[in-house]
Amino acid sequence: MATVRDILAEKGSHVLSIGEDSTALDAALLMNEHKIGGLAVLRGGRVVGMFTERDLLQRVVAEQRDAAKINIGQIMTHKITIAGADTTIDEARSLMKNKRIRHLPIVDEDHRPLGMISIGDLNAHQ
Repeated sequence: MATVRDILAEKGSHVLSIGEDSTALDAALLMNEHKIGGLAVLRGGRVVGMFTERDLLQRVVAEQRDAAKINIGQIMTHKITIAGADTTIDEARSLMKNKRIRHLPIVDEDHRPLGMISIGDLNAHQ
């Protein structure tokens, strides 16, 4: 049965990330530069949160906060869904559907990032 490891083997394991002390503006510029919708938030090399377009819209734009002054740690999604490399494609799809998320960090047992998959990656996987 196919696992997310198969997707990572095709797309690569590079994870774009940001630190908690970076600003929302830093994150928005990075996401825009790489044409992605979410970043893993790392502390000490471990995934501790996610920052997505939805976080930016809900917690910065809609609240009329200054993106250049607000830290990611204040507005990131803290309660995140993660998966391991051996998670099946069907399990990952179900997780993302049930949790209503579009980005799924793939981590090892110490929460160190192994990769990131998106709903687009799942849809494109044959």
